[in-house]
Amino acid sequence: MFLRRLAVIVPRSTRFFSSKDSLDLASTVAELNKEMESVFGEPPPDGLANSGNRSCENTPGLTHVGSTGKAQMVDVSPKETSSRTAIASCKVVLGKKVFDLVLANQMAKGDVLTVAKIAGINGAKHTSTLIPLCHNITLAHVRVDLRLDPEDFSVEIEGEAASTGKTGVEMEAMTAVSIAGLTVYDMCKAASKDIQVTDIRLERKTGGKTGYWCREE
Repeated sequence: MFLRRLAVIVPRSTRFFSSKDSLDLASTVAELNKEMESVFGEPPPDGLANSGNRSCENTPGLTHVGSTGKAQMVDVSPKETSSRTAIASCKVVLGKKVFDLVLANQMAKGDVLTVAKIAGINGAKHTSTLIPLCHNITLAHVRVDLRLDPEDFSVEIEGEAASTGKTGVEMEAMTAVSIAGLTVYDMCKAASKDIQVTDIRLERKTGGKTGYWCREE
């Protein structure tokens, strides 16, 4: 019975590929749903029931990938100018031996935290050179703070970037802490190869179309 009704509802397969695809498909699916409910006594699975209402507009996309699948730089010219900030963090696990040397400022290369701080600020300013599809933006402010944590013998790094423009500064903040963390490693690697640069992440951002965002712990 169901197969006979299916043949009546969809007399030929070309119906699904006519010039009225979306309208025909939606009405056909609705008819099939009713027929399946009358035959099987229950509505069809959600996948079939909703298949006629799906839209490509609801599918998230990657803005750095074009329609042909190739990498592209995003055109930000239509965006509105707004004040934008971002804060990122990073951790460098030193181990007790290296931690004590850094704390006493006895590393052979000099003041680890000061050099890493300057490196992080410099890294933020060169983000578009390091990350190929990032826009070259004018930064209004960059902050990089490093703190020794005796609980796990690590260096906690926090970086902040600010700008007024058409694109965010998340990558600048994350680049700042990444470069600062790598600099800590470089300054200390002679004393240990077990040092780990870890937990590089965005903590919060403001501005732009999405507005305020904060990481939930």
